[in-house]
Amino acid sequence: MEGALNPLPRPFHPRTIGVVTETYCPEVNGVAMTLGRLVTGLLDRGHEVQLIRPRQNGSEPHNGTPNLTSVLVKAGPLWGYDGLQWGFPAGGRLGRLWDSYRPDAVYVATEGPLGWSAARAARKRSIRVVSGFHTNFHSYSRHYRLGPLKGAILRYLRGFHNATHGTVVPSEDIRDHLVNHGFQRVHVLSRGVDCRLFSPEKRDADLRSSWKLDGEGMAVLYVGRIAAEKNISLAVEAFRSMERRRPGCRFVLVGDGPMRGKLARDNPDFIFAGMRRGEDLARHYASGDIFLFPSETETFGNVTLEAMASGLAGLAYDYAAAGVHVKSGENGVAVPLKDEDAFVLEARRLVEDAGRVERMGRAARLRAEEQGWERIVGRFETLLLHPEGGVKP
Repeated sequence: MEGALNPLPRPFHPRTIGVVTETYCPEVNGVAMTLGRLVTGLLDRGHEVQLIRPRQNGSEPHNGTPNLTSVLVKAGPLWGYDGLQWGFPAGGRLGRLWDSYRPDAVYVATEGPLGWSAARAARKRSIRVVSGFHTNFHSYSRHYRLGPLKGAILRYLRGFHNATHGTVVPSEDIRDHLVNHGFQRVHVLSRGVDCRLFSPEKRDADLRSSWKLDGEGMAVLYVGRIAAEKNISLAVEAFRSMERRRPGCRFVLVGDGPMRGKLARDNPDFIFAGMRRGEDLARHYASGDIFLFPSETETFGNVTLEAMASGLAGLAYDYAAAGVHVKSGENGVAVPLKDEDAFVLEARRLVEDAGRVERMGRAARLRAEEQGWERIVGRFETLLLHPEGGVKP
């Protein structure tokens, strides 16, 4: 099967790989986290990586890392995403770089002007280009008053990706969706989770006490961007239904975004933990009980796996990460996509049975333990460097 994470057909000799992206660690989002894991994995396998990205606020080059060369390009603010930048076209600079230091393959993770110019510069030099479809920008358009442009955005994305040697997506449902819209050479590369970082062992009684939870209370978590495209209003509706059934519940939102201010004013009882990273983020996950994720626009949703690794019973729509990893009723609950009534109903049912929540959380942890990054990096390496691995020149 095309998307299976099979063992590598043979060991690879060290190669040089270009990675082009608008976002990278320590920024907190799924694309940055995923790319950080993939780049680290390639370096661990002995490859050299050219990391081409905008200079973000407060970020520094990573040139102290062996075999990693950072190339920082000019950038401007990304509308709707405070603190992030989008890269200006850099075809001339990348052309000069690749004429003198030619990579064996280039991975273009984002489809903006920087990615477009990088793909064009690589094609002109007959360098293998693989693109990543990490964000449903065409689906986001309706949340930012750009609905009339949805068709144009989709056409641009299709043209961008079809001009590369192949496109990598995180799940089979996204692959099927893109293929149905005319995308070609689409390949599945799943996502992993760090089960040493995200673990039920990080549960913190003092943190739960700061949330003013009593003995019967449950901490209901949302982790992610607090923005319209994440369907936050449904999470609020679901929590209020849960609260009516179990009054001791508290709703904890980890993250930031443009809706935070209004949401806080309208719901003064909610706990806004802000942006969290690393061990602090893991502690927040593990100190929760139930994870709500109502987004309808994910390509994967790394937070779903992170919550599972942390031992939470999660509720999400049956697609993307939940569609792959959640066995509804056993290690979480997955409801049909866009069925908001079912989402609210299942949220309410979760708080009715604390024992069921605990059993689901234990089963979720076991599922997450199967999703290590090593095999995923191996699959990524194959797609980039081995024509028989799926992406042919």
